[in-house]
Amino acid sequence: MSEDMDKVDGLKVIQAGVCCTVQDLGRYGYATHGLSQGGPIDLQAHCWANRLLGNEPDAATIEIAVGMASFQAKSDLLLAICGADMRAEIDGNLVGNWRSFPIQRGQTLKLHPAREGLRGYIGLKGGVQTEPIMESCSVVVRNGVGSLLTEGEVLPALAVDPVNVAHVPARYVPNYPATISLRVIESYQACDFSPEALSGFYQAEYEVTPELDRMGVKLKGNQIKPPNDGIISEGIALGAIQVPNDGQPIVLLNDRQTLGGYPKLGVVARVDLPKLGQAGPGTKVQFSPVTLGQAQQEWRQFCDYFLSV
Repeated sequence: MSEDMDKVDGLKVIQAGVCCTVQDLGRYGYATHGLSQGGPIDLQAHCWANRLLGNEPDAATIEIAVGMASFQAKSDLLLAICGADMRAEIDGNLVGNWRSFPIQRGQTLKLHPAREGLRGYIGLKGGVQTEPIMESCSVVVRNGVGSLLTEGEVLPALAVDPVNVAHVPARYVPNYPATISLRVIESYQACDFSPEALSGFYQAEYEVTPELDRMGVKLKGNQIKPPNDGIISEGIALGAIQVPNDGQPIVLLNDRQTLGGYPKLGVVARVDLPKLGQAGPGTKVQFSPVTLGQAQQEWRQFCDYFLSV
């Protein structure tokens, strides 16, 4: 790293952890070029981190999977941490979760392995000041757009004077239980599945497998008989539940491929996806149907609170 870069205001990566990336709300309008949208897997935690700091919702945060990362402040900063509990500490002193806090130049922020949940989000006052690529700062490694954070890298941020800190009210702090319930908006292909297959899907309890990443989550449990060996490739929506030939459903997430040819039961309601984003291997998953109108109403409420600027 150059001496000039080391003088940049922001956070220096000391330990990169398992999978740390910069994410804003995502990259839209480029799916026709085969580019995934990216963006935070847990949109709720990302939005809370920005809200605590008074940032716009599209301000870039640091998404950290599993934990085991550390950073050194290169200037006085205001941060917020939301999402999985990674026992964040500054120079050995616990700072808590779902809150904002100051960090002074030279101090070190350390995150331990996640105790509850899977992904944590570090917000910085003003957002991570990286250069946008195709109108977004979101990193999508599989597309070659940006890269995982590396040791020694400095994430530019705005130096700030001490200000009042804030926290998420306790009633709004989610928990990450061992069993989660996800609601499904059935797709036009749902009617291609047999009544027995659909009934079995909703009655079964699935388990999150270790085959999970920012592209999607593979589940194991009751085998669903797909209506056919495949379909003509088509665009894939966020949260789509595709059923490959082995009958084990896969829920597709932000870094999913833009086209796919497996039949799909439907999509997970947008407001429920953060629960899946925080589900580690072994988490139990149950599904239930929801009407499009109900899912849209709850999504509008979320947007009105977090995404209206």
